[in-house]
Amino acid sequence: MPPSTTLPQRLWANAYLLLTLTTLMWAGNAVASRMAVGQISPMALTSLRWVFVCSILPLLLRRELKDYAPVLFKHRWLIVALGTFGFTAFNALMYIAGYSTSAINIGILQGSIPVFVLIGAFLAHRARIGWMQALGVGVTMLGILVTASQGDIHILQHFTFVPGDLWMVIACVLYAGYTVGLRSRPAVPGLVFFCAVALVACVVSLPLLGLEIWTGTVVWPTPKGWLILAFVVLGPSLLAQLFFMRAVELIGPGRAGVFVNLVPVFAPLLAVLILGEQLALYHGLALALVLGGIWIAERRPG
Repeated sequence: MPPSTTLPQRLWANAYLLLTLTTLMWAGNAVASRMAVGQISPMALTSLRWVFVCSILPLLLRRELKDYAPVLFKHRWLIVALGTFGFTAFNALMYIAGYSTSAINIGILQGSIPVFVLIGAFLAHRARIGWMQALGVGVTMLGILVTASQGDIHILQHFTFVPGDLWMVIACVLYAGYTVGLRSRPAVPGLVFFCAVALVACVVSLPLLGLEIWTGTVVWPTPKGWLILAFVVLGPSLLAQLFFMRAVELIGPGRAGVFVNLVPVFAPLLAVLILGEQLALYHGLALALVLGGIWIAERRPG
């Protein structure tokens, strides 16, 4: 990299830093979800975050959107699919799964995303799955199991499938498809592409909010709820998505997808700092396994 490049340019070219920040924000979103109970309802949080993102970005990027409109229109069905499945459906299905399955099951199943990403990358792009990469995914999956089971093998022995588990598997498949689909995104600036996908997510999420209002379960944000919504808008909904798209662009969906396993490790750590929960020894073991798995997956023979 030329020495004349600026610090922001160097950071924007560092896929591993971008992925670490992405997973930190996604983990923060898990903590925010717990804090949101009684402060803002799930579908209101899902929908309003895209409403706020789309009330800002299109105005700032109106000239760029106009310039790249022909390219975006040419790839309109890919954009619709990514916005619907990656930005809206994944979160909506995860909320639905929470009504009929445990957090342990959701945590275990969410760790399957990298496996689906590797399979999807092979099916869509014939990306080779090397034995080192497969081993790395296996080690990170072990870290997920340690996190979800709290270091107690007996918890895993009682793992059973319920309807919510099926919803979560579908959600993981959809997000893996979103990750793989990013490789085929049109040649437009990342911010322009994100804005187009976010607009789709906003439109798709509105019926979900309407359903929550119709059933009388909506909780409009309290003062604390507004703070939670502000974080979700700026972090998981905006910066994290841009960072993740850029990382996929730099190192590909298979390698980037492995980092998703950091989320259930970072989330407990943030819970200790923000919610005052107790940190256990198994958290350290899980973190070592996940980081070790990522390191193994990044190795190349010779």
